Amino acid sequence: MSFLGRPIPRMVELAGEGTRGLGRVLEVAAGTGLVTPALANGAAEVIATDYSAAMVATLEQRVRNARIANVRCEQADLYALRFDDESFDAVVAANVLHLVPDLPGALAALCRVVRRGGRIIVPTYCHDETALSWVVSRALALTGFPGHRRFTATSLRQAVEDAGIRVTRIETLPGLIPIGYVEGTFG
Repeated sequence: MSFLGRPIPRMVELAGEGTRGLGRVLEVAAGTGLVTPALANGAAEVIATDYSAAMVATLEQRVRNARIANVRCEQADLYALRFDDESFDAVVAANVLHLVPDLPGALAALCRVVRRGGRIIVPTYCHDETALSWVVSRALALTGFPGHRRFTATSLRQAVEDAGIRVTRIETLPGLIPIGYVEGTFG
């Protein structure tokens, strides 16, 4: 795996651990399903969503190929989730918060659908965590990378806490662009 990808396996492992033993888990911005199997391994039911129909099609194929029975894949807009309030034991949004144009709105959407005391897991690339990641991030921006914000682990934690989420775990996963693994509870 490339140096850029080094924090990914640990992030997947932590997300799986964070949802182990839970009932209903929502994965937002699931993409092609990198994290989905780890969530399905420990939770009773996973609903994996993405905004892109093409991503959902790839995700569905991955789930089918892996013969994962407890995952349902749906196309969904993070800002307009069609789920009842407090209907999930946990919500996972991996590596997406740096891409959203409305961070408070995105976090509010996650908080709305998680039950009181439920888990919110938001591992996110921290482009400004190190001098090297700062340089790499600016180089990526020149190629058209669509990032809206560049977090440090500290600024990510603050954004999550500002949304009313009580942070219970934060870990910086080293890599070319480190990942801030943040897990918390809401309500």
